[in-house]
Amino acid sequence: MTFKKLVCFRRPNFLKKKHIHQKHAGPGAGYGDVHMSILEQDGQICVHPKLDPCDASVIKYDTLVPPVNCSGAEENWIYVENGTFRISRNARLKYGAITCEYAPMLRGRGDFAVRHGEHIKPMADGTPLVSDFFKVACISPSGKRYHNIHAGIAYNETLHQRYQGAPPRDTIQHPVYDVFMFGFDSTSRMAWLRNLPKSREYFLSHLGGIELEGYNIVGDGTVQALLPILTGNTEHDLHPARRGVPGSREVDDFPWIWNTYKEAGYVTAWAEDMSHIGTFQLRLHGFKEQPTDHSMRTYFLLSEPMHRKFLPWCIGSEARHQRFLQWFRDMYSMYGRKPKFMFGFHSEFSHNNITELKKMDVDFKNFLRFLYANGHLDNTILILMGDHGARVSELRNTTQGKLEERMPYFAFMLPSSFQRLYPEAVQNIRQNVKRLTTPFDIHETFHQILNMTGPAVDHSMKRGISLFRPVPTSRTCAEAGVEPHWCACLQWTDVQNVSVSLRLSRVAEEFINSLTKDLRSSCAELKVTQVTQVSRVQPNVNVMRFKKSQDLHGDVPDFSDSTDLESEFYQISFQTAPGAGRFEATIRHSKSTNKWTLSESDISRTNLYGSDPDCIANTFPNLRPYCYCIKQTL
Repeated sequence: MTFKKLVCFRRPNFLKKKHIHQKHAGPGAGYGDVHMSILEQDGQICVHPKLDPCDASVIKYDTLVPPVNCSGAEENWIYVENGTFRISRNARLKYGAITCEYAPMLRGRGDFAVRHGEHIKPMADGTPLVSDFFKVACISPSGKRYHNIHAGIAYNETLHQRYQGAPPRDTIQHPVYDVFMFGFDSTSRMAWLRNLPKSREYFLSHLGGIELEGYNIVGDGTVQALLPILTGNTEHDLHPARRGVPGSREVDDFPWIWNTYKEAGYVTAWAEDMSHIGTFQLRLHGFKEQPTDHSMRTYFLLSEPMHRKFLPWCIGSEARHQRFLQWFRDMYSMYGRKPKFMFGFHSEFSHNNITELKKMDVDFKNFLRFLYANGHLDNTILILMGDHGARVSELRNTTQGKLEERMPYFAFMLPSSFQRLYPEAVQNIRQNVKRLTTPFDIHETFHQILNMTGPAVDHSMKRGISLFRPVPTSRTCAEAGVEPHWCACLQWTDVQNVSVSLRLSRVAEEFINSLTKDLRSSCAELKVTQVTQVSRVQPNVNVMRFKKSQDLHGDVPDFSDSTDLESEFYQISFQTAPGAGRFEATIRHSKSTNKWTLSESDISRTNLYGSDPDCIANTFPNLRPYCYCIKQTL
């Protein structure tokens, strides 16, 4: 059935009215007006805006998209079934005795190379895979040929033996749970509501999913979203790994959470499509060794150049996103009750145009249904997430888009046995739904999953708190490791002062040009040509009045204080030339020294730069947002 233009014309019953604040600002409202109109004060220090997924400012950018249709291609001759190479029955009936040559595709040296294993010819139907990924060339008696690349999970005895000697998985007192995190690139909570309504409804109503409404990013882009989740650190906390930076190196020795799970006996898997812009490979050096037991990077390095041979979004007769989902089905089939830590991060639909994510909705719902129907969710803590909202689009340049970028989707599904065994943990995560939470908290939650009965950790000096423990209502963005530029619970008021606007634009212009000054022979000096908005931060009144917590857990705030701001924070949106780059920056003004300061973590490029920085894209990828090449390629 073709759904109408998302939830805005036919609001599903799971979108309860209390979740949608109906008050809208008038046509002439500024940023501060709109922001205040969608805040819901409840006595909490950090209160996030209650956004409407159907707000007029963003819904005009929503479009209907056709489903993926691969039916115009001949049915694939080959498929994988539980680690076994299969020639389809239909192909054999149509063409007779098919002969195939199997070429194992293996990881090469580092994240950017692939090597061929020893070819197997003939590769008979029913033969076990010898590699997770392979190219295949088949021929029929009549000379009809088939060429494609395929993915699966090959049997690995070492991995199957990893959990031997560990406590029984089904220990009644403390069972071991799979952890499966699945995310979509550039997907805010509101974008998830707009584009994945069917799968979300199934997740909430049938699986009992718990959504985090106060989840806040801590930095710009996917690296800054995933590093804190997977390592507990920001990029700046760890050794340099950026390409083009002297002394930087690969990221293998970062404290990856999947290594902790490996040590606990888990089999680990990670899949990320769009290998040319991989999270840890675009700006960073990537991994020298494969980071998880199973990884799809080799597959995507090989398959993505082949896409032009097939119908849009297809790999032969199979939708590319279905191949992605099937790989995780294969993980469950191959490892069964063996404990697994898996992370899938899909970008192809949502990275450039979030409305394309609608193509995934029905199939993702069916994927969730498969996990449930086959009992996999009986022992799986399932996490659905986005890394951030849209970063470079017309939607991002709206008031609501600014807020959506900072508030991605994050949700948990907990098995019924977990809920029975750990009722206090479940109560805590439900209590934390509207409280300020961050990627650092997800990392701490991953650790607690491995030690649910361990002693409580003193987080008084830490920025991460497990979601299975209470997050204080007194928590501020500063305490949670969220810089003002990214804190969605701040309130902003419009600034009409021309001299302030000029000063801010000059600070921003000088800062951007300072980043590329050593590349001036390649990158043009940029000029601010237009200022579209200037706002000043006004902390939540409770932030300024908060003195201390009156109880042990930080749940009863004392609002008797009075605090003056030593520093002011301004946010400026502007455009530069040459290249028509759009930016948003948060600039600090020290009242005592009258200094205006800006750091790279406090500035965002909000439109696509395309080929503008091609001259330095490979050597200095982190400077692409700020470089307009003097010599432009046609």
